[in-house]
Amino acid sequence: MRHVSPIGTIVRPRAIVVAALAALVAITALVAAPGADAKPKKKKAVPVKVMTRNIFLGADLGPALNAESFPEFTAANGAILHEVEQTDFPRRAIGLSREIEQKKPDLIGIQEGAWWRTGPPPTIEAPYAQGPDGDFTATTDKYNFLQILLDELKDRGLRYKIAVEKVEFDFEAPTDYDGNPSTGLFGGEVMGRLTMRDAILVNKDSKVKAKLKNPQSGTYSSLFTPNISGIDVPVTRGWTAGDVTVKKGKGKNEVKRKFRFVNTHFEAFDDETQVPSIRAQQATEVVNGPASKKRTIMLGDFNSDVPGVQPGDEQAFQVILDAGFKRRATNDPLSCCVSNLFTSPPSEFDHQVDHIVSNMGKKAKLVKSSVTGLEQVNGIYDSDHAGVFSKLKLK
Repeated sequence: MRHVSPIGTIVRPRAIVVAALAALVAITALVAAPGADAKPKKKKAVPVKVMTRNIFLGADLGPALNAESFPEFTAANGAILHEVEQTDFPRRAIGLSREIEQKKPDLIGIQEGAWWRTGPPPTIEAPYAQGPDGDFTATTDKYNFLQILLDELKDRGLRYKIAVEKVEFDFEAPTDYDGNPSTGLFGGEVMGRLTMRDAILVNKDSKVKAKLKNPQSGTYSSLFTPNISGIDVPVTRGWTAGDVTVKKGKGKNEVKRKFRFVNTHFEAFDDETQVPSIRAQQATEVVNGPASKKRTIMLGDFNSDVPGVQPGDEQAFQVILDAGFKRRATNDPLSCCVSNLFTSPPSEFDHQVDHIVSNMGKKAKLVKSSVTGLEQVNGIYDSDHAGVFSKLKLK
């Protein structure tokens, strides 16, 4: 049977269907045309640059911690104070600031931000004081490492601020500075004080506008506590942390990434034969505490690696690996440690204890990593440690 159009054209039923489908396809094509070639937008990655820097307290504390008598302890304190002068942090801060200037990290984890002070002669009634609530008398600044570093960075036109600061070991005691054992209490004619601090620095000119909120810090419950001539002296260690936001792009194209940032320094004077070691216990505390969030970047001086330098050294880092963290920094070249800031060859940087790790898996991609401070500046190494720098892309 034939169908006749109003104007008399003969149209077959099959032709009607084909024409209708063709019109539908054409309309669909017109509607879809603007985005026909568009692909689903990939979520942009945001770069972030981080650095861990142990700036070296300036002296070896071993002789004082291992002293077997109070006069021996006082003499060791004097030797330590002279060594701090010799290792000249204002001079070393020039090289440290140059490292930071070259890399311009958005976030820096600082360890051993020492603050050395002196005070009036000790008395038999108060031969020593220890933190956090000790009755300290040594309040005259000798070297404030963090402030010296910040000032040096400022002179280079770099604007870094302390976002989180944590006082760790804080102790003052008689110090035989003049080398005369017959003056003062047990030979100590002045009080010498060491305040150890760890800190997180944020670059105020960060290209990704890094901001740290919810600053936090804490002290580990597992501590090395030597007994020095009948005095128990806990070597306080802890962590600093905060919630960081970094941004890329502007307006509608702005992309934000958030993560927890943790800086820590595990025990150095440890007995590796103890299982678990003190630093392994500290590692357990941090991964179950401030570093337990899913999106975490953690760095610092862990005093541990896998494999370790000697049996037992690997315990702390193994705890971190078992908690789901992965390395996010190079170990070529190695970054630890020279024994003498003036005479040691670079070959003494022969193992790794300074690390950058993350539990974000592929969402924290390592773009590049490098080691800084492997060569002397002005005839001295910037620190006994080298610095470790990484650029990551956060997906």
